[in-house]
Order: sequence, then C-alpha cells, then structure tokens
Amino acid sequence: MDNTNDLWRIRLEKLELLRQAEIEPYADRYERTHKALDILDHFVELEGQEVSIAGRIMSKRDQGKVIFVHVQDFSERIQAYIRADELGAAMFELVAKFDVGDIIGVEGKVFRTKRGEISIHASKVLLLSKAMRPLPEKFHGLTNVETRYRRRYLDLIMNPDVRQVFVTRSKIIRYMREFLEEREFLEVETPTLHAIPGGAAARPFTTHHNALDIDLYLRIALELPLKRLIVGGFEKVFEIGRTFRNEGISIKHNPEFTMMELYQAYANYEDIMELTEEMISFIVEKVHGTQEISYQGQTLHFKTPWRRLPMLDGILEYSGVDFRVLKTDEQARQVAREKGLHLEPEASRGKIINEFFEEFVEPNLIQPTFIIGHPVEISPLAKRNAEQPEYTDRFEAFMFGRELANAFSELNDPIDQRQRFEAQAAERAKGDDEAHILDEDFVQALEYGLPPTGGLGVGIDRLVMFLTDSASIRDVILFPTMRPRDDIAQSEEVDE
Repeated sequence: MDNTNDLWRIRLEKLELLRQAEIEPYADRYERTHKALDILDHFVELEGQEVSIAGRIMSKRDQGKVIFVHVQDFSERIQAYIRADELGAAMFELVAKFDVGDIIGVEGKVFRTKRGEISIHASKVLLLSKAMRPLPEKFHGLTNVETRYRRRYLDLIMNPDVRQVFVTRSKIIRYMREFLEEREFLEVETPTLHAIPGGAAARPFTTHHNALDIDLYLRIALELPLKRLIVGGFEKVFEIGRTFRNEGISIKHNPEFTMMELYQAYANYEDIMELTEEMISFIVEKVHGTQEISYQGQTLHFKTPWRRLPMLDGILEYSGVDFRVLKTDEQARQVAREKGLHLEPEASRGKIINEFFEEFVEPNLIQPTFIIGHPVEISPLAKRNAEQPEYTDRFEAFMFGRELANAFSELNDPIDQRQRFEAQAAERAKGDDEAHILDEDFVQALEYGLPPTGGLGVGIDRLVMFLTDSASIRDVILFPTMRPRDDIAQSEEVDE
C-alpha cells in the first residue's frame, strides 16, 4: 500500500477530520428497516413513511445546499436526497466530505422527486465505514477480466450481473438438494484428505501431515468413500463438495471445483440416467421457468428424454471409422495414425476409442446427450456390460461439446475390481500418473458386499455456466485460482 498516493492522503485527512468531530468512521452495527429493492417495489405503500437503509455510495452530486447520493445494497440502489437545512450545517458539512465508496446509513421519508425518481428524503445520515481506496472509474467500470477475478469484491460492487450469477448458483444447488431430498437421498460429508487418491483419473495435490508424518492427498473425487457408505447399509446418499485436481487452467477447468456425487443401492446406470435428466430438467425449469435456454448463442433443449448415443455410433457418425470391425490394438493404432492422432506407442484399443470420441464426437454434442458404451480400459470402476463385456454400463452427459455428468452401474465384483486396479497400477508404472492407485481398503469393502448400485457425478460449476450463460468457469467461481502477482497492490489495473 502506497501511503504517498494522493488519493490515499486525501482520504486519510478526511478520516482525521471525522475523528476530530468525534464521529467514529467504522461503526459497530446499524439497524435497517428496509432494503433498497423493498422500497422501489412497494413505493405506493411506503410513500411518506420513515425508513432506514444502509449501503455503499455509488454516485454523488453536490449542488451546494443539496446533495444527491445513490446508495447500493445487495438488492438494488436507491437515491438519498440530503438538504443542509434539514440535516444541520455541521453534519451537512461532514456529509459533503463523504466519498463514493463510503458505506453509509440513511434515515428519512420515502418520496418521489420532481423528476420521478423514488428517493429517501434524509433526516439523518451516518458513516458506517470509510473507504480508503476509490472505486473503479464509474463510466468504464471494472472491465479488465483478470482484475475482475483477482479482486472479486470490486467485481461484485461494480457489476450487478455478476452478483446475480452467484445468486443463481446458490439457487441451483438449493434446487438440486430439494430434488434429491424429495427422493429420500441423505446428504453426507466425507473426508477431503485421502491417504490414497481415487475415484477418477487425475493428478492429485499432495500435502503432508506432520503429526502422523505421512503424505496425504486432496480428494480428486467423492466416489470411493460414498460407495463405502452403501456397503455399510445406506441406500441413497449424496454429497456436494469441493474437489481438487492438479491440472491445467482453462475456461473449462479450475484446479478447485465443486462436484455433486450420489449413489443409489439396487439401481443401475439406466435408472441413474433417468434420474439425471429429470433432475437437470427440474433445475432448469426452476431457474428459468422453461425447458429451453440460450447458451452462448445456442438454444439448448432440456425436455426429457434426452438423446442416447452409443460411443461407437458417434465415432462412426462423425469420423467415419467403425471400431466394431477394428478388433485389435494394432488395427486401432493404424487408423489413429491415418487420422493424425498422436498417441502413446502402446495405446490400447479402448483408449484410442476414447481419443476418437474426444476429437471427433465431443465438439458436435450440442443438445443434451447421453453417451453410452464406454470401453473397460477407460472405466475402471464401472460394471461390465453383460452382453459386451469389453464395454461398460456407463454414461456421460454432454451439451455444448462439454461433459456435465458421469455415471455408471458400479462395479461390485471385488475380484474384477482388484484386477482392474492392478491393470491401472501397471499403466502407472509405465508413466501414466493419472492412473488409479490400488486402494486395498476399498477392495476389502467390496469383499463384504456392495449391493447393485448406480452412481452419478455432476460438475456444479459447469451446470452453473450453462444456466447463467457464462463462457468461462472463472465466471461462476467466486475466487478462481490465479497465478500470484507481486504487484497486486498496484492500482493501474483497477481503472481508478
């Protein structure tokens, strides 16, 4: 913080003047009777009534013996009309020194000005918190995207649409809970620190516990502890929680994100598929009042049932390659080379199928679509399909070319699970640091008996992106991960 800064010095002088006048610039509390939006929405009933509001000064016009300020609280902003002859000369002189950005309380009567603006005719104005830094310049606002993410508090002050995104996010999570609780799912909490990272193919963050002198990992998924609860006798559980993956940052990925995972005993992936489309459609309807929404210029239709597309059918449709006739790993590698895909020399047919899907199919999945029929090699925790055991009973939900959800009939054969973990360990030994680690305790849990179970994971952040028409995941996470900056105290980027 640069105390030689002229703006800082001027505000510091004002702060001292207030204290000399025995006015505390940082109040303890303030009693409000109304929020700004309450007054705007109910002017007819409140006209002439005494009210008290509190909020931040967003604009100020000084016309000699009259001051107009716009005060913004979380709900809206409203004008306060302040006259010297009603406030008293001494107090009016102090109010005149208030700055844009200061937080104030205003008491007075509700009225409409000659220009028709609903306002508060102030009889009392109190300083609640003195702002020592100026807000971004009012005509340009806070437009620098990186600064908006780094200083989210300024973003929320200056951009009402941003506040609304996070109000909607809260509603989405509430409606998801409502949907699941109505169906008797029990919300639970499981550990964030894991001895073995499991439940997904991802790189974990590592930390160290000093007292136990062991390395621990931030969870990469919620899955394995939740399935242990199904073994323990719970039949319907879900968790909404933070998950961490030590991977790249993009408009679709943040190292710290929010997942909802659920598990239902005696259900399979087809049951979960129906539950997923019903739940998402329910949330869309609650948020938007319709089953059609616009996302980045595209109209998405959420009315059930959604399209079911086998992975191999999608690859054939969009790449022209039919993996049903390519039976060996070498045949798959050859066609991958012909299509220009760059793969590991020993890549298996199943992994190549997944690469083809991501390259050729995924970008074309605009409307809500369930992809089914995933190879076993890329689904180490999913039950094999009874008729085609090289594939699994799994689905992923896609829209606008992005994955929203992943689910499957859970593998409950402990012998098969051990073999798949061992195959993953072999991949890890070859250098695949995203391959699963053998979790001996989880295998032992399966040996006690996991009932037939369907599981689901939904990316909350991506769901919020779709329902708020947000282009980047950073737009829906209050404090996205950013590279630290040495010059964070500098003011140039804030457009002051």
